[in-house]
Amino acid sequence: MLVIAVVNLKGGSGKTTLAGHLCQAFHEAGMRTLGVDADGENESLQSWQAAADLPWPVITLAVSNLHKQLPDVVGDRYDVIVIDTPPMKAQRGTVASAMRVATHVLIPMCPSPIEHDRLPAVRELLDEVADLRPDGKPPTHAVLLIKVKPRAASTQVYRELMTDAGVTVLNAQVGDLERFRQAWADPMTGILDTAYGAAAMELLDLTDRQEVSA
Repeated sequence: MLVIAVVNLKGGSGKTTLAGHLCQAFHEAGMRTLGVDADGENESLQSWQAAADLPWPVITLAVSNLHKQLPDVVGDRYDVIVIDTPPMKAQRGTVASAMRVATHVLIPMCPSPIEHDRLPAVRELLDEVADLRPDGKPPTHAVLLIKVKPRAASTQVYRELMTDAGVTVLNAQVGDLERFRQAWADPMTGILDTAYGAAAMELLDLTDRQEVSA
């Protein structure tokens, strides 16, 4: 079972948009998909599912022992679980718990100085969580570049900066499109054929690639 925690230091970073589109892409790929809303303050993923009647379920589990509760709640009924986490700076314990149960952590990042400066804090928590996981390793993790401007030279600059620092950056990248920025509360179709779909499929073989490069 794939358990993906979508994580960023602060709110407004595209976590819910990413989590929703990942769920839809995996659903369109024929996988049994569950969304988990771990942000008890906003509950944006839960509200999106209710407003748009999305074809995959969402549960709310905004608790600091998510890593203990989630396996008992879901059992083996799903192929993919996507966790929309709260802002890490405000609810570090809940995010750490999501990282403990995750097979993968995906970090949405706009290629900009402020977003890039937030990345070390996320990597620090990943290292802390490693000691609490059964295998003693951080979950497989990567950055997905989002809100990418057409022909912006900065995109490649930040991609190279992160790669040189040992950060895995998905080949897929999400353009700054109105369709995605205005997606919340609307139904979704054809997501598997978008950059979000490409990112979802890329996650499926990410573990093997990171183990080879380690």
